[in-house]
This record gives sequence, C-alpha cells and structure tokens, in this order.
Amino acid sequence: MAVEPIPRDTAVDALERHLRDDILDGRYAVGSLLPPERELAARYGVNRTTLKHAFVRLVHSGLVETRHGIGTRVRDFMRVGSVDLLPALVVKYPGWMAEVFEVRQSVGALIAVRAAHHCGDEDRRALRDQVELVAAGKDVDDVQLSDADFHRILAVASHNRVYTLLTNTFLNSYMPVRQLLADPFRDPEVAAGRLRPIAEAVCTGDADAARKASETYMAETERIMMAAIPSRD
Repeated sequence: MAVEPIPRDTAVDALERHLRDDILDGRYAVGSLLPPERELAARYGVNRTTLKHAFVRLVHSGLVETRHGIGTRVRDFMRVGSVDLLPALVVKYPGWMAEVFEVRQSVGALIAVRAAHHCGDEDRRALRDQVELVAAGKDVDDVQLSDADFHRILAVASHNRVYTLLTNTFLNSYMPVRQLLADPFRDPEVAAGRLRPIAEAVCTGDADAARKASETYMAETERIMMAAIPSRD
C-alpha cells in the first residue's frame, strides 16, 4: 500500500507559529485571555479543530493555559515555559544564541567526560566513522549536518538519556538559523579536525582530554558562529 508523504508544514504548524509569534511580540499580553475560539479561528483563517491542536502545542511549551469555561490565558513563559520554546526564541531574538552557547559549552564538556567513562565498542566505531563522514562532506550543508550528528552520537555514547535529549534541544534551537552559522563547516577536513580530538579522547577513555577537547571545540565554533549573528536581544 502506498504511503503518502507527511506535509512539511501543516495548517497546525503555521497556526502555532503565528500564535506563538503574536504572543512573543506582545499582541496578547501575559495574563490576558485570548479572544474566543470562534473569533480566533476566523482571524487566522482556520477551523476550530486546527485551533485546538495548535493550543495543545502552545500549552505544552508553556505559552498558554486552557481552562474549561474560562478560556485560554497567556502565561509568563520565562517562569513556566519549557525548552521547546528555544528554537522559536533563537529565530525571533538572535541574542538568545549567546546564552545557548554558554550552556552548550558546559553541558558539552560534561557529555564528553561521561562518554569517555561509559562508551562501548559500538559507540567508538560510530564516533570515529562520523568524523570521517564530516571529512567527506560534499558541501557546507552536508558537513554541518554531519557535525550535528556527531554530537548526537557523542550524547548517546554517554549512556545518559537526559544528555541525549538536551543535545537534541540545543541542536533544534540551532537548526532554524543554521544558514547563519555555516562558517565553521566550509572546509570539511578542518571541521573534522575539530572533532577528532574529542572522538579520540573519548574512545581511549581519557576523560580529562575529552573535556579539554570539547571545550576547545565549543569555544572555537562559538567564536566563528557568533560573528555572524546580529547582536539583538
């Protein structure tokens, strides 16, 4: 039986994005009730089912709360929001990327140290193979995505599932603006050269070297990437 491809951007996706941006822009103030569903559906040109699905996502990210008989209220996302908001915040306010990098630096070092202590033979093969895939990248896009996959593999090698999910969060916040952050990946061999010390330190079980290699990688790529990001909050 033929399977139809899933649309890349559904009506729910588009509506979630519009509502989220309007909330972050202050069109709907913190603590205020959103207009009634019928009015909102008409305003955005969607049906109420689509609206309800978008609300579920916004509730999950901490932007709104819905109560039967009362309506949907805008929440203070800095108090109750989740990391699911990071990709949207980075796109809308590039200044957030500096704070993402700060956390990335410290968490990346912890992941590398734990991976050095806990990785197995399969992890070692995967890390070394991924470095070579970065070196063999055919263009900037390929190298950049292969580099991201290296960090996913490294997190898996730590054998801590929370680190894996945190890595996914950082990468998800980075992907929407990755075209701005392509400079470290223009030379495949140079990009792979930044990863090799991490991979080898982890594979040989040298936790101190793994930490230092991770910190060096993070600092160097941050410096290159941040030069391309507008300095806006």
